[in-house]
Amino acid sequence: MTSYFQLIILALLLLLPILYESSAAFRYYTKFFVYGLGITINSIILIPVFLCRPWNVRNLKIGGLFCRPISKIIGIKWTLRGEEYMSQDKPFVIVANHQTSLDILGMLDIWDVMDKCTVVAKRELFYAWPFGLSAWLGGLIYINRNSSDKSRMILNSVGDYLKKDRVKLWIFPEGTRRNTNDIHAFKKGAFHIAISEQLPILPVIFSSYTHFLDSKRKVFDNGEVIITTLPPISTVGMTTKDIDGLMEKTKALMKNVYLETTAEVNAKFMKSKISGMGKKDEKATN
Repeated sequence: MTSYFQLIILALLLLLPILYESSAAFRYYTKFFVYGLGITINSIILIPVFLCRPWNVRNLKIGGLFCRPISKIIGIKWTLRGEEYMSQDKPFVIVANHQTSLDILGMLDIWDVMDKCTVVAKRELFYAWPFGLSAWLGGLIYINRNSSDKSRMILNSVGDYLKKDRVKLWIFPEGTRRNTNDIHAFKKGAFHIAISEQLPILPVIFSSYTHFLDSKRKVFDNGEVIITTLPPISTVGMTTKDIDGLMEKTKALMKNVYLETTAEVNAKFMKSKISGMGKKDEKATN
């Protein structure tokens, strides 16, 4: 005989698809839950694998392979442009705009193209286990953002490693994530190490998420993010006196591409939305 508890569970399971389709807030929290759960499960699975070759930056290529399905499940399509620059077997200092924690999924989606890459992340992220531990074993560099001197010392110490092993160093120069339809002021760290080690800057731009993601209104629809890699910017012959000029030049190039690709994905999203509404009206009429 079926118990009341089983009936309640069955009713909840039947309600979930209805809530997912009818409630934007429910869909928003569900997608972020799936994202967090997927990252957590994959981290637990991959820690023993990464222990076989700890701190090897190629570990995160495996992480990308495991995490790529998460993007499909929560409805994000990543489109990479400029792959020919990112795939070069050379050391670069990658500077990218930072809008949301979902940027991690975009990075993991293109990790196989980057091949050898490490990322500068805030020290607090290390304690977000199991992800923090698996990322550390994958070669991430954690820095204390409250101590600029210590952070600069750590970054300066990896220069020879980057050049010797031809590893790319990914930095978010805005320092913190802000999904505000803009690229904010850059900090100097990435440009300081690029000039001191005479490494090219490789600008990477994520188009805006705002057409499908809004944390204030709790909206998380399906959408596309274009990731654009621009040609490398040489730092040969530059000194610390050139940091401000290099920073402004890089930001201006990135902002132009950001505005262009954001307009493109916004137009696609609106066209898709109008098309979807038309199909619903047609079904209702029939």
